Amino acid sequence: MKIGLFIPCYVNAVYPEVGVAAYKLLKSLGLDVDYPEDQTCCGQPMANAGFEKDSKKLALTFEEKFKGYDYVVGPSASCVAFVKVNYPNILNGKKCESVGKIYDICEFIHDVVKPEKLQASFHHKVSIHNSCHGVRELGLSRPSELGLPYYNKLRDLLQLVEGVEIFEPEHPDECCGFGGMFAVEEPEVSICMGQDKVHHHMDTGAEYITGADSSCLMHMQGVIDREHLPIKTIHIVQILANGL
Repeated sequence: MKIGLFIPCYVNAVYPEVGVAAYKLLKSLGLDVDYPEDQTCCGQPMANAGFEKDSKKLALTFEEKFKGYDYVVGPSASCVAFVKVNYPNILNGKKCESVGKIYDICEFIHDVVKPEKLQASFHHKVSIHNSCHGVRELGLSRPSELGLPYYNKLRDLLQLVEGVEIFEPEHPDECCGFGGMFAVEEPEVSICMGQDKVHHHMDTGAEYITGADSSCLMHMQGVIDREHLPIKTIHIVQILANGL
């Protein structure tokens, strides 16, 4: 299978180590990975700000860059969910090849590759952050409001890592308060939600908060830095690829 690696713009600009870890992780699983050059933003910030029509050019560029691949895989549940859920409406009837073949990297490894073990080790206590898009649009875990048996694909993958101790906070699928434009338009509410979420993670005794979205982790790291709290954030692919 030929995989096109999708690195969202904020990962590329702010957290390039996450993109590097994603590439190393996929290669370690024996996969044929390519990184299409001159990638652009998928259009999520523009569309969420009310300029969905103007994001069409970015959607068309995305479709062009990733045509011909068997799968499109990215280390961002939020951006992957935006492509999968919103592109059909944005492109208004045009064929959207990416929609049927794009996966968050955790979803892809868990559901498609299905490894029995990973080469990584991480001797630390981690608390899993379930981001809203990952839970309710990609099914990385089951939302509590359904009242059905719980599962968590991030936990399943972390259990393949040597030495890691895994925890989940109270209210495991509650929003951290980032929400992209929400954090800009409602900063006071956003900060309070972030503070609550970080403290729930701290209550587990974890050293790290980990999840599939750098945007959520960035928001919580801001709370941590301002309050000088004894916990850190780390993207899950950095754990899954640690030591490669």
